[in-house]
Amino acid sequence: MSINLKKELNDKQLQAALKIQGPVLVIAGAGSGKTRMITYRIANMLENGIHQSNILALTFTNKAAREMEERVKGITKQKLSNLTVSTFHAFGVKILRKTIHVLGYHDNFSIYDQVDKISAIKNAAREIGIHPDSIDVFEVANLFSSIKMGRSKWDASNKSFQELYKTYTEHLFLYNAVDFDDLINIPLRIFKEFPDILSGYQEQYLYIMVDEFQDTSLRQYELIKQLGVRYRNLCVVGDDDQSIYSWRGANYQNIISFENDFPELTEIMLEQNYRSTKNILAAANNLISHNKHRKNKNLWTGEENGRSIEIFYPDNEMKEAEFIADMIKTISMREGYNYHDFGVLVRTNSLSAIIENAFLSENIPYKVSGGKSFFQRKEIKDIVAYLRVLDNPDDNINLLRILNTPRRGIGNVTLKKIRELAEEQNYSLYSAMVALRWASHTSVTAKAKESIDDFINLIETFREKIADGAKLVPTVQDLIETVDYWGYLLLEHQKNDKVAKWKYKNIGIFLDIFERWEKNPDTPDKQLANFLNRITLITRDDNSDDEKGKINLMTIHASKGLEFKIVFLGGVENGIIPHARSLEENPDNIEEERRLFYVAITRAKQKLFVTSCKTRKIGHEIIDTGPSPFLSEIPDELIQFHEPETVVEEEEADTFFAQIKSGFT
Repeated sequence: MSINLKKELNDKQLQAALKIQGPVLVIAGAGSGKTRMITYRIANMLENGIHQSNILALTFTNKAAREMEERVKGITKQKLSNLTVSTFHAFGVKILRKTIHVLGYHDNFSIYDQVDKISAIKNAAREIGIHPDSIDVFEVANLFSSIKMGRSKWDASNKSFQELYKTYTEHLFLYNAVDFDDLINIPLRIFKEFPDILSGYQEQYLYIMVDEFQDTSLRQYELIKQLGVRYRNLCVVGDDDQSIYSWRGANYQNIISFENDFPELTEIMLEQNYRSTKNILAAANNLISHNKHRKNKNLWTGEENGRSIEIFYPDNEMKEAEFIADMIKTISMREGYNYHDFGVLVRTNSLSAIIENAFLSENIPYKVSGGKSFFQRKEIKDIVAYLRVLDNPDDNINLLRILNTPRRGIGNVTLKKIRELAEEQNYSLYSAMVALRWASHTSVTAKAKESIDDFINLIETFREKIADGAKLVPTVQDLIETVDYWGYLLLEHQKNDKVAKWKYKNIGIFLDIFERWEKNPDTPDKQLANFLNRITLITRDDNSDDEKGKINLMTIHASKGLEFKIVFLGGVENGIIPHARSLEENPDNIEEERRLFYVAITRAKQKLFVTSCKTRKIGHEIIDTGPSPFLSEIPDELIQFHEPETVVEEEEADTFFAQIKSGFT
C-alpha cells in the first residue's frame, strides 16, 4: 500500500494527516472535508507502521463510525478487524464488558433505555414511599442524567431528590443494569479507582482521534483526556461554529479545555469549503461573525458566486408551504433536479406538518429524517384510526387500535370471545360485537357487554352525525372530547403536562390541516373517505428503504452533517429562530441559536431559499410575526427578494410534460 496524500488532500488537510505525534486541534469549517482528512490520517498512521490495535477513533453516530471505518478499509485495502472506530457509548460498553466486574457487577449487565429508566425511577420512588404520580418522572430522569454527567450539582433546588437518586442507583446495581449515562460515567469511575486498568487502556490506545469534538460533553472529554494524557497523541477535530447540542450536554468550551490541558498542541484550521457557492459562504461567514465566543475563521471556496439567497415573505404558514411545494416542482421540472436534491429544514418538528400536507396535495414524495412523520405520531394515528372506523367499522386493524384507547373495560378475555365469534361466523370484529350486544345468551359478562354497548353507541352516534351532513372537523373535535383523549394522554404520561400538552397540540395541528382541506373550495368531494385516502398516501412508503426520489424534510438539528443541492429554510421568524423559549431560559443562548442558523445555511450547495411568514397560527391565535433578526446579519447584496412566478407559457408547459413522461425528474 502506498498512498499519495499530496494528491488526495489540500495543504491544510495534508498537514493534519501528516501530524501524527503530539496533540493536534483541527478546526474544520463546514464542508471542509474533515471526514476525508480523518480517514487519510488513519491510513497514514497504518502506513507508518502504527498497529491498528493502537488506534482509537471516536465519533457520535453509528452511521458516521461505519462510514469512517469503510472509507479507511477502502483506502488501505485491508480488513482492519482490530481497528477501533466507534461511538463514545459503544466504546464505553466495550470497556465495561471487560472491567465492570471490579465494581461488583456481572459482565452480562443490561443497558436500560429511557423506558426502562423511567420504570426503575418509579419503582425506586415506591420503595421509599413516594407515589410516582406526585413527581414529574421525566424531569427527575433529566435531573439524574445531569447529576451523573456533571451538568448539575445537588443544591437547595433539587436536594429533595437525593434519596430517590441513591435508591435508583442501588436499584441499577441490584438488577445488574446500567443506564445510558453510565456507559461514560462508570468507565471514568473505574479509571479513577483502578489506575492499573486506566494504564492498560493508555498503553493500548496510543493514538486517539475524536470527530465532532464540539459535541463532546464534559464527561466525554474527561474520558478521552484520561486515555490520552500519558502519550499525548490525541487529535480532536471539530468546529465551534457548529456546536448546537448544549441541550443534551455538548460543551464547545471543551476546545478551550483541550488547549489548556495540552498547551503544546498544534492547531490546524481547515477553511476551504468544498460544498457551497461563494454567495452562500459569504452569508454564513457574515452571520457567524456576530458571535463573540468563537475562533475567527473565514470559509472560502473555489466555486463560483452562484445565485443569490432568495427570501420570500408569505402571508401565513399555508402560503409558505404552498410556495415551497410549488418552487420544488418548478425547479425540478425546469432545471432537471431530482427530489432527493432538495432539503427542507425547519427549527422545530411542529413546523413540518403544514409542509407535509402541501407535499401531499402536490403529490410530491418526501421522507422525514431524524424523526417520525407528523402523521405517524401515535396521537395522530389514534385519531386517524377513529376516523377510519367511523368510515368503515369493519376495519379490524383500526378497530383494535381504538378499542381500548382510552381504556373502556373490554379486556383480553372479552376480546378473545369477540375474535372467536368473528372467526366462527366469518364476521368482522365490529359485526361480532354487535351480535354479542343483542345476544340473549352469551358467556360475556354483563359488565363487558355494557362496555361493548357503549363502544357501539359511540361509533354509531358519530357515524350518524357524518351521514346527516355534519361538518367533519367539529364532529371529530366532539368525538375527541367525548372519549376524553386529553385525560387519556395525562394518564398515559403519568400526568406529565409537558408531554401531554405537546401531543394534544399536535392533534390541534392535525385538525387545522383537516379543516383547511374541508374548507378548501378546490376540494371537490368532501367525504371522510377522501381525506383518509390522503393520509394513506402520506404513509404508504414508510417501510421503503429507497432513499432516492424523495424530498428530505427535517429539523435543522437533524440536518447537521448532511448537504443538499437546494435548501429551503422555513419559519425563519422572530420567536422561532432564535427560539423564544431558548432565549427565555438564558439570553446567552442567542449564540447557539445563531450557530444553528449557520448550520442550516451551510447545508446548501447551490441554492438557498428562506421563507419568513408575516403571520402564523399558533394554537388558536393568529400571531403577527416578524422576520428573524438573523436575516439582517446577511449582507443585502447577497439577497434577492422573491417575486411571484409568471404564468408558464404553453410551449414551456409542453416541455415540462415531455420531461415528466421521459422520467427526466
